[in-house]
Amino acid sequence: MKRLALFAVGVVLLSAWTGCLDPATTVPANYLDYSDRADALSGGVRLITVDTPKGEFRVWTKRVGNNPTIKVLLLHGGPGFTHEYLEAVDSYFPAAGIEYYYYDQLGSYYSDQPDEPELWRTPRFVEELEQVRQALDLRPDNFYLYGHSWGGILAIEYTLKYPDNLKGLVISNMMASIPAYNRYAKDVLMPMMDADVLAEIKGYEAAEDYENPRYMELLMEHHYVHHLLRMPPDKWPDPVLRAFKHINPSVYIPMQGPSELGASGALADWDRTSDLERIEVPTLVIGARHDTMDPEHMKWMAGELKKGRYLHCPNGSHLALYDDQEVYFKGLIEFIRDVDAGRF
Repeated sequence: MKRLALFAVGVVLLSAWTGCLDPATTVPANYLDYSDRADALSGGVRLITVDTPKGEFRVWTKRVGNNPTIKVLLLHGGPGFTHEYLEAVDSYFPAAGIEYYYYDQLGSYYSDQPDEPELWRTPRFVEELEQVRQALDLRPDNFYLYGHSWGGILAIEYTLKYPDNLKGLVISNMMASIPAYNRYAKDVLMPMMDADVLAEIKGYEAAEDYENPRYMELLMEHHYVHHLLRMPPDKWPDPVLRAFKHINPSVYIPMQGPSELGASGALADWDRTSDLERIEVPTLVIGARHDTMDPEHMKWMAGELKKGRYLHCPNGSHLALYDDQEVYFKGLIEFIRDVDAGRF
């Protein structure tokens, strides 16, 4: 009798606990059921045709999971990098029941790479993104846009152009001003380097000798492992290495510029600091203590937004999704769940 009584109490407590669970924290029952999805044959991969001023091209996307109220489209950095370095989300989003989409922007490795320099302009990327959103049927009641680094610029521009299309926005490791980023690099990051090393790096840049192995060796030892990914180079995760291997310099250099110590390409004058107050969608801004981007600026950004939240990664760098991974994904998932549950 005592065992039966204890069992009955346990059932009641379990039922009460289950009933109090926030629906946004549970994994949908059909999360891994792709049987009714048109992309099931390809494991979630779709090549989407986008129209550009230079004709039609195809861009690569891949869906993971099913969740009718949470669909996150991931925008990689660069420009000209790939979705690959974002694959750390595979270790966190499925367990949280989040449906998400990888996407290689036009010019990136898994998408078409036309030799059309006129296409590497931010407004055109915005229109490409809108075509991708429509093709994937991402709607205002379920569409979360995540942008890392350059992807953050693209996400901001998209939100300013199409503010009614989103449910939530994530700006990860990206300032709202390239001139401010360049000042931070000059005034804060460069003085951290050994003066002789910095002079040697600048010498290679002045000579435009960017392909010199010594140039990259110096950047790796004195910059990358401190501000890009705080791990020994031989410990860098495979997704990161693949993304670096697959970068398209024909896109990256015209927009970002060849130097790794600041931006000098078409994005050099980009500045949306005065427009942040126009963004009304719930927004998470993620910064990191050792980032190439100024964490204080990113904290300020969150305060300028109508519905902003700042997530600080105290041990992270530009790729805080790796070197401060638990803090990064805990805060990211909490934000998505809060927006989905109407708590934001």
